[in-house]
Amino acid sequence: MTSRKYISAQGRSIDLGALVLKNEHVRAVGNVGVNARGDTLDSLDRPIESQQQKSRKHYEKQTAGNVRNSPVKTKREGK
Repeated sequence: MTSRKYISAQGRSIDLGALVLKNEHVRAVGNVGVNARGDTLDSLDRPIESQQQKSRKHYEKQTAGNVRNSPVKTKREGK
């Protein structure tokens, strides 16, 4: 991960990259039910579906209607 280091107003150094990696499996604040990585969690904070699986499912849903099983014939081929 990138090294994002910042200096606070009190002069303390904060490494946000390490902070994100440390807390990526912790449930995010809010009512969505995901962790910091975007994985869907159940009531016991166990991952149900990863962010990659959700993205893949969404992509397949978007592209499923665009694929044709038969080739498209033009008017010239019919002559």
